[in-house]
Amino acid sequence: MQLQDLKIIVTGGAQGMGAYFVKQLAQAGAQVAVGDVLKEPLDALSQDTASLAGGVFVRTVDVSDPGQCESFVDWAADRMGGLNGLINNAGILRDGLLVKKDRETGKVVKLSNEQWQKVIDVNLTGATFMVRDAVAKMVELGASRGAPGAASTAGVVVNMSSIARHGNRGQTNYVSAKSALAANTVTWSREFAKFGVRVGAVAPGMIETPMTAGMNQKARDALVNLVPVGRVGVPEDIWLAVKFVIECDYFNGRTIDVDGGLNL
Repeated sequence: MQLQDLKIIVTGGAQGMGAYFVKQLAQAGAQVAVGDVLKEPLDALSQDTASLAGGVFVRTVDVSDPGQCESFVDWAADRMGGLNGLINNAGILRDGLLVKKDRETGKVVKLSNEQWQKVIDVNLTGATFMVRDAVAKMVELGASRGAPGAASTAGVVVNMSSIARHGNRGQTNYVSAKSALAANTVTWSREFAKFGVRVGAVAPGMIETPMTAGMNQKARDALVNLVPVGRVGVPEDIWLAVKFVIECDYFNGRTIDVDGGLNL
C-alpha cells in the first residue's frame, strides 16, 4: 500500500511519536484523522500540518471509552471519504511494582487498582476496540481480498507494542497490555485476511518522547548504557518500521522490534 493512498487513523497523535507519524504521512500525501485526549496539542498539530500535501483532521477521543472509539471511527471515515488504515498508537504509563516494601517504614505496598485498570483500559481495551471498529468500518466500506497472488491490500493496521512485552520490572500493567497486542496481531491477521486487511506491530525500545522525558535521570542513564547502539531511539527510527509495515503487502501477523539491540 502506498502512503499517498492512505485514509488512516492515528490515535495518540497529538505529540511524540504519534505526531511524527502524522507529519510523515501527510507530507507523503495521505489523509490522516488524528485522535488524542489532548486538545491544545491537537490544534497545534492541525496548524503545523496545514501546508502539507495530505489532509489532517483532528478530534479529541478517549480510547478507553468504547462509545468514543466507535464515534471517532465514523467521524474519521466521513471526513476522509473512506478508511483503509489505523496506527494504534495511544498509550499511557502508570508504572509500579506489583508488590514492594517501603525501605523506611517496612510497609507492604501493592500496585493500585487504578494503576492497573487505567493502563489496561487505554493500552489494551481501547486499542482493541479501535481495531474492532476501524476494521468493521473498512469491511462496511467494501474491503475484500484481491485476486490470488495480487500485491494489493484493502486495509492495514499497525499496532504499537513494546519490547517490554517480554517482561520488565515495574511494568506489570504495561507488559500485560503490550504483550497482548503483539499476540493479537497474529490473531487479527488471521481473522481479517478474508477482508484483505493486514495487521502488523512495531515494538519500540527506549524512544525520545514526552512519555520518556520525565524518567529519573539515573535510571535513564543506566538504561541507555544497556543499548548496544549506545543511544536513545528517536521517532524517525520507529517511523521507518511503521512505514515498512504499511508499504510491504507481504508483511502480516508479525511484530518488529526496534530497540537498538536492548534486552530488558
